[in-house]
Amino acid sequence: MSVEKRIRIGIIGAGNIGNVHMETIKTLPGAQLAGVTDVYLPLAEKRAKEHQIEKVYANSDQLLGDPSIDAVVIAVSNEWHAPIAVQALEAGKHVLLEKPMAIDLASARLIVEAERKAGKVLMIPHQMRWEAPAIAVKEQVEKGALGQIYHAKATYLRRKGIPGWGTWFTQMDKSGGGPLIDLGVHMLDLSLYLMGNPKPVSVYGATYAEFGPRKQGIGTWGAPNWQGKFDVEDLATALVKFDNGATLSLDVSWAGLLETDNLPSVQLLGTEGGAYLKGSKGKLFAEKFDRIVETEISAPAANDDPRARMIQHFLTAIESSTPPITSVMTGYTNNLILDAIYRSSQSGDEVKLNWDI
Repeated sequence: MSVEKRIRIGIIGAGNIGNVHMETIKTLPGAQLAGVTDVYLPLAEKRAKEHQIEKVYANSDQLLGDPSIDAVVIAVSNEWHAPIAVQALEAGKHVLLEKPMAIDLASARLIVEAERKAGKVLMIPHQMRWEAPAIAVKEQVEKGALGQIYHAKATYLRRKGIPGWGTWFTQMDKSGGGPLIDLGVHMLDLSLYLMGNPKPVSVYGATYAEFGPRKQGIGTWGAPNWQGKFDVEDLATALVKFDNGATLSLDVSWAGLLETDNLPSVQLLGTEGGAYLKGSKGKLFAEKFDRIVETEISAPAANDDPRARMIQHFLTAIESSTPPITSVMTGYTNNLILDAIYRSSQSGDEVKLNWDI
């Protein structure tokens, strides 16, 4: 891609995640950091100096109203994902929208409708898909090496990891939930992708808040606001059933009396083989000559940045006018499952998924 055709990107939200995106985007020859804004304007101005960004906008309205901006990264608190994403699509911008796609299912529907009308690219940056071991496992799945995947288990358990106690992270009306919507959405997305994207049809789940309400299990990420509140879960568990008969078991937590933190992991059980991903490593399993054979997977020595691969995919999708692999419908699927887990926890019953959209 020539310099003249670089995609001009505006950043909405200059906090930690927004900064990670800026660090990555400025390394890509096909993109140009053209603008930034944040509700705390001094932070946007600081980022502009750090990353040599052309322009600081007073607010997101001004940035989205600039016809020179081709695409935007939305890295704000969950409650603003849908309103800003819909506005961006209506303004004719391509959108890289941080997870979760929306705070709830109703908001997710609004994004899907806006994306369909706009005809622009909307991508959810689930970076776990772009780790080298995950790519290697996906290749084996597509080759049929695992056969029919009939069960998967996804786990991401933290001992003391509640972020920003009392801030928007721990308030249901601002975040949409606790570790389920924060960590669980990653594990759902990666698991469904590796399983071949089967269609989920029902969910049974439960959530617990055993430590956060007592101001225990506090992590090191984000400054706490002890005048705030904690009305989300600190652990969630669920079983998802799919239309092909497969199942997915999910366990995530911010806090729990565990032996150790559990790195994000996915176990795939197939009729011809298995796979296990944990952190940045993985293994493949098969039965040969009446015994289990293990093959280790690790990132190659020259492995490039997974986030760079991810954002390059976003740029390629824009150039080719094709849906990204983490499209608006993958985001909607995640929201559909998350919503069902919360509803199942409240009712105590299995929830059938409604795909009318």
